Amino acid sequence: MFLGRVYPRITAAASARLAALVFCGGLALGFGLAASAQQPQPDAAPQPAPSTAAPDAAAAPNAAPAAQQPAATVPPAPASTPATKENSNSEPPEAGGITEEELRRLLVGKSLYLRSGYLDNSLNFNEHGMLVGHSPQGSYTLSGVEIERVRLTKHKLELEGARYGLHFLGALPYEDPTKAVDRVRITPKKKMLRITVDRESVVKPKKIKEKDRKTGTPARTAPAGPTAAQTASVTAAAAQPAPQPNEPSEADQTKAEIAAAPPAERPADPQSVTTTTSPAHARKLLKDALDKIFAQGFDDRLMAAMPSFWKLYYQAVAAKSDYRPSDSAVLRQNAVDKKARLLSTFEPESNEFAQTNGVAGMALYHVVIGADGKPGEIAVARPIGFGLDENAVEAIRKASFEPAIKDGQPVPVLLDLVVQFRIFSKRTAVAGQPEERNKPPEPQLPGPYSVQHP
Repeated sequence: MFLGRVYPRITAAASARLAALVFCGGLALGFGLAASAQQPQPDAAPQPAPSTAAPDAAAAPNAAPAAQQPAATVPPAPASTPATKENSNSEPPEAGGITEEELRRLLVGKSLYLRSGYLDNSLNFNEHGMLVGHSPQGSYTLSGVEIERVRLTKHKLELEGARYGLHFLGALPYEDPTKAVDRVRITPKKKMLRITVDRESVVKPKKIKEKDRKTGTPARTAPAGPTAAQTASVTAAAAQPAPQPNEPSEADQTKAEIAAAPPAERPADPQSVTTTTSPAHARKLLKDALDKIFAQGFDDRLMAAMPSFWKLYYQAVAAKSDYRPSDSAVLRQNAVDKKARLLSTFEPESNEFAQTNGVAGMALYHVVIGADGKPGEIAVARPIGFGLDENAVEAIRKASFEPAIKDGQPVPVLLDLVVQFRIFSKRTAVAGQPEERNKPPEPQLPGPYSVQHP
């Protein structure tokens, strides 16, 4: 009876207390939602529902310390968010690389020279501008080149054009010989000069397999405490790419690409091909190779590679004067008692380019004849071109001379030699002899006196 009266009272009081707590909790939750609307907290943990089993702890979720909160999770980016340049991890293909149009502007229609004077009509160079294989070399006067077509492929640059020879028309150095030269095509019309240059292989950098990189969301900073240390270790591990035990290297990938390419598009020297992730670096390497192969006109580097007799000639051209021996003790022929003279008979060889194009005529050379009768310094005075001047100088060096005499002693003297080149045929195939310039003709006696007897 007593219990029957007391229990309803306790139940009513507990119900009233529970209702009050629920009302207060609802107000607190409402204020919390309003605060969240004013300051967005994407990392806020979800609020647990109040439990009737433990009414004294109904307000505990809002009072829990931050260190005891569950680890924050980053929501994925909405599917409707467009990809930006920053999070796409991609760039236009070959950005910063060389283009076929740029190469056309650089090479097509320009008066170029092959620096090393290679004479073959099919030349292959590696990515550093070095010849792959072998080729005979000749005079720069046979090394003029004009590029007509350019084709740029993944592994090499292909060039087609024609070779030109320089035919000098007899001007002296002080008469500006650069205006008295004929540029003659020596590549047959039905043939082409073909040159290839290998390219450095551009590979794409390996992407970091990281969740935040794919979503474009920056990595978050974990809260302090034990959870922060754990989150940092997990983030560092995720930043490292997943190990790929059998993943091929960039060099192996390049070799596989070269092997899979058609034979006509493979580099001439696959073993020397390097790889890079920078198209700009590959562009610079190709332009450096082209600069080693071609001279853009007659530059200082081309002259520096010439033999001394051409250097002396162009020094005189630059000074607009005739050649002068470097040794001041060398005398002129008119300053000695007995002049130096040629003892041997010779005719410098021609070549197939001169014979095919009908290049013949006379050329003039300055030769220093030493006191021992041997030729010393030689300079081109009036060139003929087409590689014939090199033949003339070689023949002069093999010739025999009688030294000049002054006061009974042999002295060095400057001798001018005129050398004639002919077109070979049955009618003109007669051995010739260089003529000494200003040499008086030998007296011709009539009848039996034409032959001198002892």
